[in-house]
Amino acid sequence: MEQQIDRLLNLRRLLKVERDEDFAQYKQHFSRNNINYRREKGVTWYPVVITNVEIGHGEYLSIEIERTTNHNEPHQFSGNKSAALFSNTYPDEQPINGIIKVINPNKIRLSLSIDELPDWCDDGKLGINLLFDESSYREMDIAMEKVITASHNRLAMLRDVMYGIKPPAFNKIDESIHITGLNQSQNNAVQKILAAKDIAIIHGPPGTGKTTTLVQAIRQTLLTEKQVLVCSSSNTAVDLLTEKLHREGINVLRLGNPARISEEVLMNTLDVKMAAHESYKELKKYRKTAEEYFRMAGKYKRTFGREEREQRQLFYMEARKILHEARNLEDYIFEEQFEKAQVIACTPVVSSGKMMRNKHFTTVFIDEAAQALEPMCWIPITRSDRVIFAGDHFQLPPTVKSKKAEVEGLKETLFEQCMNLDNVSVMLNTQYRMHEHIMNFSNKKFYQNNLVADASVKDTVLSFDPNEFLLHTPFDFIDTAGCGYNEIINPESLSIANPEEAQLLIKHLKLVLEQYSQSNKSGKRITIGIISPYKEQVQYLVNKVAEDEDFNNYRSQIAIKTVDGFQGQERDVIYISLVRSNDLKEIGFLNDIRRMNVALTRAKKKLVVIGDSATLANHPFYKNFLDYTESINAYKSAWEFMY
Repeated sequence: MEQQIDRLLNLRRLLKVERDEDFAQYKQHFSRNNINYRREKGVTWYPVVITNVEIGHGEYLSIEIERTTNHNEPHQFSGNKSAALFSNTYPDEQPINGIIKVINPNKIRLSLSIDELPDWCDDGKLGINLLFDESSYREMDIAMEKVITASHNRLAMLRDVMYGIKPPAFNKIDESIHITGLNQSQNNAVQKILAAKDIAIIHGPPGTGKTTTLVQAIRQTLLTEKQVLVCSSSNTAVDLLTEKLHREGINVLRLGNPARISEEVLMNTLDVKMAAHESYKELKKYRKTAEEYFRMAGKYKRTFGREEREQRQLFYMEARKILHEARNLEDYIFEEQFEKAQVIACTPVVSSGKMMRNKHFTTVFIDEAAQALEPMCWIPITRSDRVIFAGDHFQLPPTVKSKKAEVEGLKETLFEQCMNLDNVSVMLNTQYRMHEHIMNFSNKKFYQNNLVADASVKDTVLSFDPNEFLLHTPFDFIDTAGCGYNEIINPESLSIANPEEAQLLIKHLKLVLEQYSQSNKSGKRITIGIISPYKEQVQYLVNKVAEDEDFNNYRSQIAIKTVDGFQGQERDVIYISLVRSNDLKEIGFLNDIRRMNVALTRAKKKLVVIGDSATLANHPFYKNFLDYTESINAYKSAWEFMY
């Protein structure tokens, strides 16, 4: 028990180390007091204009801000983060802080904690800065405090089970529960979840239908529970579950900011549900009247006579009185949405928000749990009686910015720890995504050869005609050893690129597309993903594909991203540019074999990996990889594609 508490205290300490490193990196963005520099780093929008002002939830203002230039420039702004509106005309004026409620490519809706905009907002030269995200660290720390101090309650019991001090308890598994459309391992996982009193885990390797299984487990759980909490630290994963649960006819309330703008997600958001409520027109009427009083009060802004001040105060009093009525009605509509919802879906941090403060759940489902820091998982667990994890600890790990915190244990997840418990997890063993030659290397290295490719995919290639040799083979490794394709480092970003390797990739892709367009009689479009672990290489490839007219007819079918950008996704064809080629045999990021597992398992019908065997072969993982490519006749030399 003492050892357990020591570990939790250490985890809390490491969380502070991580927070301090994150803050140091944030400050670094702002240390060069240059708006253009900050804009390039994606932490500032400038210039912006305020396009709309209205009263939002509660009594505070909600403003809509739009970029006037630099449209679609990449940035780090996202929902629920804090941001500050500032004036470049009046740099000494205090910026206005708010929370990002909605974000589109060039628009932000910011919820403010003031009921009146200052005068400087009328004078142009406005910008918006991303503020440091303190809230997630605060909520994780609060959760850790609850877990550490828990005693003789349900949270203490869950903590002891997850830390292996007490055995997990199960009811008798009901094998008669069999869901049509799920395979045997998926049904086993659902049965395990329904029997679990404390914890159960769906271990879902790539392409095995983890989300489908999780949705069915939630559906079955709702037969005996009125409402469940569903979380993931990834907004995209929350949205995917929201979509699939909605299609099952389940009433989902999606809290927070959706990443996907699909109809199923949007119609489950709190804003849309409230707008559809029969009392919403009345609420809008209250707000409109209050806004009118605020507007009239604003007319007296720059006059200072006693009568004007009194008139202004009267208008404000009336506005606040009406807003009080509006807030009562709003609370009523809020509560009704929560009451009706069978599933509350959100990120862990949102699950600790004001709207959820007094809510407690019998079951919390945490998706992509192997990607979440342990303190992040504890946030929703502290308001639940049992926990169901879904994920795969051989895919993307959590992001840890501090090297010290990472090395000392912050990267170790609660999911991995619970995978060591006896009898709590079920691995899904049939994959429905990829040709078995694409699957088998990862299967051997990570999944003890327990995966089986379903008959619907095991032999699927782009073409069954052996004469179309680029389409007929599911897997190619193209070796650049001896070609002199040396990596180069960008001194500013410290990221690495390999332009000649990128050019070889583009040349090979053109050959594949040419052969596919000649053989494709059905007109079926082909989807292509290009992956590199290095941002510099990704950017180089993005630019080259954008400039090349040969890709004009294929642009919408090609996605070029880092490994993280492809998590949970799949494409007909995947190219991986490994980049590293140097005399010192250094492979850097490529040491992260979990990330490489993600990259290698995105392709459905064809995988092409390009790299330098002379640099790679010193690492045992890549030595095994090279041996595997030779064993299935997938090895090619770059010289074959030079001319």
